[in-house]
Amino acid sequence: MMTDVMEQSGSPIRPGQPAKQGAEPAVATPPAGTDAEPAEQQTGTPEPSASARIVQIRERIDEIDHALITLWQERAALSQEVGVTRMASGGTRLVLSREREILERFRVALGADGTQLALLLLRAGRGPL
Repeated sequence: MMTDVMEQSGSPIRPGQPAKQGAEPAVATPPAGTDAEPAEQQTGTPEPSASARIVQIRERIDEIDHALITLWQERAALSQEVGVTRMASGGTRLVLSREREILERFRVALGADGTQLALLLLRAGRGPL
């Protein structure tokens, strides 16, 4: 099933497009006019206890996703503030040693995927190079 991601304002968010400053976190909404799917189609299993457990797990995953989105937006805003403050005081746009430190922290904790995640976080805060 495909879903659209919408900002609280109702404006669609395109992949790679940053959320508006101060906007509420994006939430996935089912397409209009669709009926609820049977439990087996939603969870991939006809077994009721397994299906119920999958629903519980997914609810927790959704909570984590919400927290990640909120933290991502907060981090990006703080990073942008650092950059504005640094440049307003005559500093450089970037501090590469700080970026390397962040990349290394994520690589050590999460491996190669951590490096990719850190690159996305850095870009969200400072914009593309």
